Formats: sequence, C-alpha cells, structure tokens
Amino acid sequence: MDKPVNQNRHEPLPSNGENSSGNPFVTSAPMVTDSNEDLVVSGYIPDDFRRYANPYHENLTMNDIERYRTEQKTMENMKFDETSRAAALILAATQLDDNSKDRERNVFDEKLEEVPTQEREKILVKKIRSCRVMFDFVTDRLGDITAKSLKQNTLHELIDFISNNQGVITEAVAKEIIEMFCINCFRTLPPSSNPNGAEFDPEEDEPTLEASWPHLQLVYDLFLRFLENPDFSPSISKQYINSKFVSKLLDLFDSEDPRERDFLKTILHRIYGKFLTLRANIRTQINNIFYRFIYETERHNGIAELLEILGSIINGFVVPLKEEHKQFLLKVLMPLHKVKSVSVYHPQLAYCVVQFLEKDSTLTEPIVNSLLKFWPKVHSPKEVMFLSEMEEILDVIEPLEFQKVMVPLFRQLAKCVASPHFQVAERALYYFNNEYIVNLISENVHTVLPIMFSALYQNSKTHWNKTIHGLVYNALKLFTEMNQKLFNECAQRYQVFSEGEEGKERERLDAWCKIENLAERNRSQYSPTMTSPPSVTFHDSGDGDKDIGIHDVQNREPKHFKPNFCLNNNEHSGLELSSDAYVTRQLVTSTMSDNPSPS
Repeated sequence: MDKPVNQNRHEPLPSNGENSSGNPFVTSAPMVTDSNEDLVVSGYIPDDFRRYANPYHENLTMNDIERYRTEQKTMENMKFDETSRAAALILAATQLDDNSKDRERNVFDEKLEEVPTQEREKILVKKIRSCRVMFDFVTDRLGDITAKSLKQNTLHELIDFISNNQGVITEAVAKEIIEMFCINCFRTLPPSSNPNGAEFDPEEDEPTLEASWPHLQLVYDLFLRFLENPDFSPSISKQYINSKFVSKLLDLFDSEDPRERDFLKTILHRIYGKFLTLRANIRTQINNIFYRFIYETERHNGIAELLEILGSIINGFVVPLKEEHKQFLLKVLMPLHKVKSVSVYHPQLAYCVVQFLEKDSTLTEPIVNSLLKFWPKVHSPKEVMFLSEMEEILDVIEPLEFQKVMVPLFRQLAKCVASPHFQVAERALYYFNNEYIVNLISENVHTVLPIMFSALYQNSKTHWNKTIHGLVYNALKLFTEMNQKLFNECAQRYQVFSEGEEGKERERLDAWCKIENLAERNRSQYSPTMTSPPSVTFHDSGDGDKDIGIHDVQNREPKHFKPNFCLNNNEHSGLELSSDAYVTRQLVTSTMSDNPSPS
C-alpha cells in the first residue's frame, strides 16, 4: 500500500500510528471535514472500515472476523496523522450495523427514547463510546465546529436519558461510562499561571478557566448523574472505581478552574458515601495532599474544596472519636493555620475544627493551645481571621473546658485589644457583644478581669480610633456590672503600678540626662593642646560588665538605663539605646573621638 500523504499539509504523515501524547483518543488539532465521504474517497479511511470496526457487528462468519482483524491491523499500520485518526474514530463510533448487511445507519440518527428495548443498550454503548473522541480547544478553538457540536449534543442526550429512565445502567453501560470519564477528565493539568506570584485572591483575581469546559462540564454532569442513579451498583463498578481511580481524581483538585473543582467535590463525596472500602484510602490520600501542601509546596488550588468534603465527613464520625481522627485534627488540620495562604480556605478549616469540638469537648485544650501557637505576630488580617475562629470555638466550648484555657486565651486577647491596628482591636472587643462569652467571663471574672483591665484602661485613654473608645467603654461597663468591688481593686492596683512605672521612667530619664551633660562637658574641656583624653575609669562590678566612674560625678548612677536619650534636662529625643554598659562606654568614647588630637 502506498504511503498516504497529508493533503492538508502537503507532507508525509508521521510514521507512528498515534499522536504525540500516545493516547489514540486525544487529538491536538482535529479537523474532520463536514463530508465524511470525502475522507473515504481520498483514501484516508478504507471502505470497509466503517462496517468492520463495529464490535457489535452481527451475523459474522469466521472469514468476516478474520477480515475484520486484518483490516484493523492494516489501519494500525497506516500512517494516519491526528486529523485522519480523529476522523476514523468518529466514523467508527457513529456507524451501526443492523441485521441487514446491506443497510447501514448512523448511531446519531437514533434517538434513545425511540429505540426498541432490545437494541437500546447497544446504541447507548455506541453513543457513549463516541464521546471518547477528544478535541483541541486551545490552539484550534474555532476548528471542527460540526464534530464538537455533535459530541456536545450526544452528551446532552445521554444525560437526559440516564436521568429520566430506570433500568438502563447495566454492567456494560457502567464500564463504558467510567472509561469515557477517565479518557475525558484524567489529564495532565497545565502549569500554574502564576507559580511564584502572590496568593490567589478570589475577590480580586480572575481564575484561569478550562478551555475544553463546554465538553468537560457535560462529561462531569453525566458521571455525576450516573453515580446518583438508583440503578447504580457499587459492587459492579468497584473493579473500575478503585484506589487508582481515586488518586487520579484527587490530582484534578489542583485545577485552577473553580467550576471543575466544584464538580470534583460533589463526585468525590458521592464516591465516599457509596464505596465503603475506599473511605480510609480517600482520607489517607487527602492527608498526603495536605502534608505536601503544608511542608513542601504551600501551593494547591483545591484545599478549600477538600476541607469542605472533610467537614461533611467529620460530621458523620461516630462518638467516641477514633485516635486516628484525633491525630488528623492535631497533625493535619491545625498546622494548616500556619500557611501564608490560609485566607483562601479559612472558613472551611474553621468549620472542620468546630465540628471536632462538637463531637468531643475534651479536644478544646489542645485545639486552643495549638491555635495560640500559630497565632500571627505581624499579619493583622490573619489575626482577625484567628479571632473569628476563636469566637466560633468559644460559642461551643464547655464551661469546664473554658476554665482550662482562659488564662493563655485572655492574655492573647489582651494583646489584641491593645493592638494599634483598629480592626484587630475592634474584632477582639466584639467578644464582649457575645452573650455566651460574656456569661463565661462573668463566671470567671476574678481571673479574667485582672488580665484584661490594663489593656482596656490604657486603650480608653490612648487609642487613636474613636470606635475603639466606645467598645472599650462598653467592655469596662460590663466588668463594672459583674463585680464593682473587684473592678475598683484592679483600678487601684493599676494606679499604683502606673505611678511606680512613672517614677522608674523619671529616674531613667535623669540618668540619661546626666550622661548627656557629662558628654557635653567632656567635649568642652577637650582642647587641641591636650595630649590625652579626660580621665575616665571603669570599675569591674564582678558580673562581667564594667560600671562607668568619672571623678566629676559624685553620685554613682545605675548600670542599666531606659534607652530614651535626653538632650538636656528638659528635652527628650526618641533615640533608642540599649541598656547595657557596653553602650555607655561607647557613648563616652564617642565624645572623645569627635575632636581628634592634632598630629
């Protein structure tokens, strides 16, 4: 047989019978012409291929079977390019022989609702197989409109037929649907559009959409209707829907198209509910995705969807919880809080944590301690999210469990109230608008009020935002109503403490002023005629540092001073100095180096 020539490109066709991907169902640029007969006449497709490529051909003799096998082998040896291969597959899938060998009809002309019952399965399988053919929506978006529309219409028909009819899901149909789904959906995802950039913001950034979504959406919908069909039998499908299938399905959660992830979320949830033997495997594989996300990549597009599935799974856990589930909470869910992109999936994560608390209240202490461990220090928006999650935890906390965590919890809350960032302070003060939290505080006011009083009173005087002032006064009023006597005691202790701090502050400022005056005096006394600097001696105090001693100073000053530099007795600058003897020595020596001795 002569080597066929690619008439479209005017060059010999590739020597292999498959495309570059190795998948005979995938075409990178299919261009099937509207007239299939032109392909047959031009020699691209043998005349008998359409008839003998049908696996459901009836009344075949041994000679016919042998001829069919020979014809298949001939087709494999022919050097078809991607275009002719796509055309051959479409024609092979769309032709159906009936009992009469002289008659040939197109499977797409047959409406499933009108087909006799005895032929319905045969035509249904052929229609499903025809949807295995893949098209290129990236480089040739507008090419091959007819064939793309044909596949789309066929998928619509299959969805309607499976949804509205019973008794149509046989073992053969189930096998074909699963294989068609695998061919269409299981693929290598394109690289990230922003691999090293900022985290994805769903409110501002536009997601990267899948180009083949017009077909892919219908394939997902068909498979979902198949799983939800009353005739679906897990015992029949378990040989096709196994751990390998689940692994490939989970890989697709990294797709950047949120529409695809939404379908995957629903499909995986249905599989988890119907295949009991796969549940542990699904949880393990999701754990592995989280581990890789936390400790290696910190990049994955489907964490929110996976957490949403887990929220539903956790809701179905039986009590008491297994140790495996507790370890999952502490080793997987809680470390998810430290990832920088936590804002993308935080609502789903907080829901999962609260679900665990509702199942087992004894997990309150490890959860709160873990959350405080990962509490952000300089990221205010993230701190606001943590405050929101902590309030959700306090909404379901038991009073006895609250007593175990209230001291470290309210120490952190006091820091948030004292934050100069008004959103952080505002979110923390909103706790006092929660009736259940106020009741918990009132029962333990002797412990909570001494921790919170300083931050509240200080913010009422110094915070720059007027809204914060109103919220602080509201909180102070609540504490006053809870225990007026305790409130007065805390106010007196705070006043004494403040006066003591003011005295210490004055002493430190005076000490630094004396050092500054001494430096100025040394500067004025140092002249060019002097051959040596002023007399300065250092005395070893025995603790590793040396105290400064100068003959002009009668009163020996303390070693450690507050780093607030004083220009003179009445003025203070914002210069920050460390409070060790080394800086003191450096300060004195710097006054001598300003006026170098003449050479």
